[in-house]
Order: sequence, then structure tokens, then C-alpha cells
Amino acid sequence: KQPQRLMTAMYTCEILVKAEVLGRLYGVISRRRGQVVKEDMVVGSSTFTVTAHIPVVESFDFSNEIRKQTSGLAMPQLVFTHWETLDIDPYWIPHTEEELTHFGEKADSENPARKYMNMIKKRKGLKIDEKIVEFAEKQRTLTKSK
Repeated sequence: KQPQRLMTAMYTCEILVKAEVLGRLYGVISRRRGQVVKEDMVVGSSTFTVTAHIPVVESFDFSNEIRKQTSGLAMPQLVFTHWETLDIDPYWIPHTEEELTHFGEKADSENPARKYMNMIKKRKGLKIDEKIVEFAEKQRTLTKSK
């Protein structure tokens, strides 16, 4: 069976940021699966211009999170630029012993391609192959001893 790939829309994000909150900005970008492409210092000030690529599906409420994390010292501007192929098969499941030891039994929980696909299916009202309850045990009520 041929492995399948998803295409995801990408924003190019230009961010003007003060030097003292640069680390927090990088934290927000990496949490949103973004990649920093370029970083330039504005001549004569402590301001940087950071250029990054961020998936559109990860960009919802991105501006508010950046402003909150940097105390208003960063101003992002998002522009759609291109499509990118995710290099992970959304239906991939670990089979070999090496894959099972490296990724564990629940490797699909961190698969970004499957996460994106399930978000779209949920938004469109389609069936999602996910377990709501896993490893459930019967709840017992202990009676008070009188």
C-alpha cells in the first residue's frame, strides 16, 4: 500500500520583536510547529525582525498568544505564501519492534498529520477513528464502615 501524505497551507510570519523577549517568541513559534527562516536586527535599535513559516491550522489565536507571552513587545503579521507536504503518513502505525520501543503503543497520538486530518473531519461532521475511553476500569464506590 502506498503511503499517503497531506498538504498543509503555510503562513509566512513577519514579527517585529524586542531583544529581551526573543526567547519567549521562539517558544511560541516552536509550540505551533513553526520554523524560523530568518532573523535580522534593525540597525540602531534593540528590535529584531524574525521571519518564520507556520502552518495555517496552528495559527488560530497566534497573534494573541504572542502578545500575551511577550507582554505586547512583539507584533506578528501573517501572510499566506505556500503549501507544504507533511512528511508523515496520517495512517502510519508502528509495527516493527524497533518502532514500538521508540514510539510506544500510542504513537498515533503525536502524529501531526493525523491530528490535522481529525480536526478537519470533526469540523466537517465526519466520523473519526479515535478511542474516547482507553484502559477504563469499573468504578467502585467504597461504603463507609460504621
